[in-house]
Amino acid sequence: MHALLLATLMFFQQAATYSGTQNKIDVDIPRLEAEGVQVDGVLDEEVWAQAARLTDFSQYQPVDGRPASDPTEVLVWYAADAIYFGIKATELHGDVVRATQANRDNIASEDHVQILLDTQNDNQIGYLFGVNALGVQQDGTRSDQFGGGAGGRSATGGGSSNINALDGSVDLNPDYTFTSRGRLTPTGYEVEIRIPFKSLRYQGAEVQEWGIHVLRKVQHSGFQDTWAPAVRANASFLGQSGSLKGLRDMNRGLVLDVVPTVTSAFNGAENPSGDWEYADDTQFGADVKWGIRQNLTLNGTINPDFSQVEADVGQVVLNERFALFFPEKRPFFLEGLELFDTPGQMIYTRRIVAPGGKVGKLNVATILAADDQDFSASGSDNPLFGVVRLRRDLNGNNTAGVVLTTREDGDRYSRLAGADGRFYHGGKYYVEAQAVGSWTDTGAGSVSGSFSNLSWDRTGRRWGFNYAVKAISPDFRAAAGFVNRTGVVDAHAYNRLSFYGEEGALVETVGGFVGITRIWDHADTGAGPIEGSDALWPSATLRGGWRLNGALTRSFYSYLPGSYDGYDVVASAGAATAAAFVVPDKETDQFSGSIGVTTPTFQLFTLSLNVAHAQIPIFSEASKGASRSYTVALDARPTSAIRASFQMQHYTLERKVDGSQYSKEIIPRLKVEYQLTPDIFVRVIGQYAAREREALKDREGNLIRINGELTSDTESNDLRMDWLFSYRPNPGTLLYLGYGSTMEDAGQQRFQDLRRLNDGFFLKLSYLFRVG
Repeated sequence: MHALLLATLMFFQQAATYSGTQNKIDVDIPRLEAEGVQVDGVLDEEVWAQAARLTDFSQYQPVDGRPASDPTEVLVWYAADAIYFGIKATELHGDVVRATQANRDNIASEDHVQILLDTQNDNQIGYLFGVNALGVQQDGTRSDQFGGGAGGRSATGGGSSNINALDGSVDLNPDYTFTSRGRLTPTGYEVEIRIPFKSLRYQGAEVQEWGIHVLRKVQHSGFQDTWAPAVRANASFLGQSGSLKGLRDMNRGLVLDVVPTVTSAFNGAENPSGDWEYADDTQFGADVKWGIRQNLTLNGTINPDFSQVEADVGQVVLNERFALFFPEKRPFFLEGLELFDTPGQMIYTRRIVAPGGKVGKLNVATILAADDQDFSASGSDNPLFGVVRLRRDLNGNNTAGVVLTTREDGDRYSRLAGADGRFYHGGKYYVEAQAVGSWTDTGAGSVSGSFSNLSWDRTGRRWGFNYAVKAISPDFRAAAGFVNRTGVVDAHAYNRLSFYGEEGALVETVGGFVGITRIWDHADTGAGPIEGSDALWPSATLRGGWRLNGALTRSFYSYLPGSYDGYDVVASAGAATAAAFVVPDKETDQFSGSIGVTTPTFQLFTLSLNVAHAQIPIFSEASKGASRSYTVALDARPTSAIRASFQMQHYTLERKVDGSQYSKEIIPRLKVEYQLTPDIFVRVIGQYAAREREALKDREGNLIRINGELTSDTESNDLRMDWLFSYRPNPGTLLYLGYGSTMEDAGQQRFQDLRRLNDGFFLKLSYLFRVG
């Protein structure tokens, strides 16, 4: 790993304030003296009597516009150096508040309150500060924007199949320094919050107005309430926020954070002589942040940390035609990840395996990385990644952006340039467009390609839609992005209808979502679609928080002849002659269905079940197949300090011609966390992946050869275990001690003959020095 000195300059320009929301609630926030105020969860100081009061919450989920069933009052005021919030959450239904000593950011299954602060007042990105009833913290950002994130976040629009989803993209990876304490009371709970201005970036105006949303999640009912009266019939959630007016004379003081870091990994593997040995990789680094003024920040880093302390969740892989997407988890890339969002996933940070640097700011974000992973033919070059993302915030919540990426590898390169924009109209609608070109030298010659995308979205209360068309030429390359299929034109039309039950009814919401998708060969669109589906996705929410969902789909597929180059068939393994492999015609009327149920968030657990059956081609054999899958997800909270998460994926794929099994995958995963104190937890993760696949056969039972070689049956049974001790008193100061190992189960799921494949010990230590 190269030790690099990097600088990050972040400059924030206030865009024109969004004016498309009517009846916006304005609150004059008082400036008071904070002397004697202790953040202890008891709102008994005199200053709280002078605070502004946010009341009259209304329900947003599952049905918007109704008065909240449980009253909430939020008190807010500010001093010279911080803004203070006091939350009084009343519970009228008895002792039903869900509250545990959870790990940071892990409070989604508990009663909690989120405060969104739009300090630029432009409805683009809001700081998210959440707390549960005991004051356990959750923080990050929320945006109405693309959500196709560089690291793998997701968003929902008006055409989403989930009628209960909030529009936008939530990123809980950023961490901010703030103080919170909470306590249960006979009538509910109270929480006290102090957010220092040092932790925020905001405008440079003398008198400021900030956007604010406050959301409360009530787990026993499944309801989510908001202070500002947000409705579904609006394409922007942040655009429906209220306002804190009259902020002035704020003093952040000197903002200078220094975080020295040491990471050490001891990776073990068997050497050629059969002995087990460890290789030491210890790195020293430091991060520095200097807040030059409210909207100008300079960051610097030496040898940043690229470690990942949790293994990826296993995915079913044996019948995939295209690359699978894995979300980014490495801490260095998580900071400011939303700045790299583009509609077509032109930036995917996991393309960078062992990077060397990063530069970023709100309207301009860049990465410069020298990758130690060598892909060159000569083995002498280290690829250099360069990424630039520019986004301009326009009036009315609209945006326009530019993306530039390059991957330079000796004489080879892959370069990309594009523009995109999102434009709102009519309150409920937005149009999103993108056009990108790429230029690549593969060493065997130069090629160029194009990517274009156009979508139109309506977010209505009863009716929503998302219509889109995307064209990707065969030679388009996004070396720093994630585009897993080229040479196609892809169009879809999704329509959603939503219906809402009366207050107190058994069925709170029910929706029908219809989608039509067609895919054409980019080189011959006149020949008709090569792939497509017609689908219906019903969903419903029942009283108490029960959720039901299902799917019924009719699909058709074509086998692309180029995918079977080098194929031929033989009658048996010892046959002397081979016959040509015949690529079949299109598979039509491939039906599939699924049904799923999710329980409410009970005091001790939440459970999700999903069962699916599908007629689907076995693409590697170009034959008809039938699959069955079962998925179980259980989140258990047996005590206030212990959490356990269990997931099970079971997938089988059979040949339709004779009923023989082609492949099977079973992937159970268990994660257990024990929260000793608010700052200390211990975690263990175990994941078992059992995969088996038969040798390839054609529809007549002949053996398939690829480039003259027969395929063979394959089987793997791997167990991955990860242990972690974490001490984290504040963002920036932490101690990680971990051990992970991958073992092969030669006993085939009986755990009688485990053979270690690799393992490693891990240490990370950092300390936040906050000057001033």
